[in-house]
Amino acid sequence: MSEAIRFYYRGAVQEVRNAAPTQTVLQHLREDLHCTGTKEGCAEGDCGACMVVVGSLVNGQVEMKAVNACIQLTPTLDGKALFSVEDLQQPDGALHPVQQAMVECHGSQCGFCTPGFVMSLWGMYLNKHGVAPTRCEIDDSLSGNLCRCTGYRPIIAAAKRMGELPLVSFDRAALAAHLQALQRDSLLTYIADGQQFYAPRTLDELVQLRADKPQACLLAGSTDVGLWVTKQMRDLGEIIYIGNVAALKTIAIAGDQLQIGAGASLNDAYAALCQHYPEQLSELWQRFASLPIRNAGTLGGNVANGSPIGDSMPWLIVLGTQIVLRGANGQRIMPLEDFYLGYQKKDLLPGEFVEALHVPLPRAGVHFRTYKLAKRFDQDISAVCAAFAFRLDGEQILDARIAFGGMAATPQRAAQTEAFLHGQVWSEENLVIAMRLLADDYAPLSDMRASNTYRMVTAQNLLRRFWLETRPDAPLSSTAVNAYACRA
Repeated sequence: MSEAIRFYYRGAVQEVRNAAPTQTVLQHLREDLHCTGTKEGCAEGDCGACMVVVGSLVNGQVEMKAVNACIQLTPTLDGKALFSVEDLQQPDGALHPVQQAMVECHGSQCGFCTPGFVMSLWGMYLNKHGVAPTRCEIDDSLSGNLCRCTGYRPIIAAAKRMGELPLVSFDRAALAAHLQALQRDSLLTYIADGQQFYAPRTLDELVQLRADKPQACLLAGSTDVGLWVTKQMRDLGEIIYIGNVAALKTIAIAGDQLQIGAGASLNDAYAALCQHYPEQLSELWQRFASLPIRNAGTLGGNVANGSPIGDSMPWLIVLGTQIVLRGANGQRIMPLEDFYLGYQKKDLLPGEFVEALHVPLPRAGVHFRTYKLAKRFDQDISAVCAAFAFRLDGEQILDARIAFGGMAATPQRAAQTEAFLHGQVWSEENLVIAMRLLADDYAPLSDMRASNTYRMVTAQNLLRRFWLETRPDAPLSSTAVNAYACRA
């Protein structure tokens, strides 16, 4: 029997019974609730015109995160709170400080993108608790918003100005009470428009549901699946949403590993990883999509997708990460590199799903770097993503691990180059030979992001950059450390 989707919006509990499971939050806002402040620009999570803030109850506390309404599906709101630009008007009709700052700083031009910018700034305003944001935090919060009138300077000025205006508080305790009343003890089953949507609460429910419905579409952050709906018009069939399974969101240290549940958000996962690899991963964290995409997407989903241009897989592979698969017969654990069998082909049995990733913590003597090349600094897909992890004893290479994204049909290690470097001196002479050997390991394609020649030359040059940063007389690299300090 179908149950209603229940979520909190504009001071009341909303119940949805007849919306298609693939209806987006943006469509529900505009077409069903007639709240048209939220706009559709790209329908793929890039431009930010559709930005909303979603409140979730996590360990009894409310978490507020900006996300793209255009790719989030309406049933995923169950048990949560939704905030759109209509919510910012104060009880006396006054503008919120975020809106007032935009007015004072002339931050709106054509106005189409303005509600999205306002909601991104409001999300930051809530989470800063009255503390003035840094320029780095402002840039990060606005990384998912595009202004086609090129009006960023006054919007950044508004982000600074909003904290100077009288503070408007937000009652998280009251919202937590509302959300607590909406929490379910077990599986949500929602059926409408001939489609079925399931949202398990426990790992056991998910295991059983996946075993019963091995062909169902698994939905996590919707940053990729959402585009299947909005751009490819796919019929998803039965949907299993894993976003309510708390056991999949855990992040913990166990021995010499950081164990990250497959449902942990990209932002939470990278925040935890950067505690251990600040110099190596901070810039990639900042450049991995936009903040709203990182708020919604999951590290497990990124890995399970297996895109050959995914930014996480190369560095996870060179660190020796293990992937944990779960099914009705228990767990299977394997090196992540063995999970990818070919383009969009993975070693995943019917009824299995990705449960967790076990990432090794820093080890003495291991020099690790990862680099991303793309046409834009923010919010762009890589042309080439490189990762290197060498274990050195002085100048001798005891172990060399090299992996690239964008160079093959899967994220792939450079087997021949690694074999040559093993036991060699980490010298410029051997570097030059290794750079040439990369051409034997990879035969990259040309596409809209880069030519095959560009990919090969830049891959070779990234190996040289790694040598420059890790040779015995290399100066300390401070760029990524400073980026991390900016975040902290």
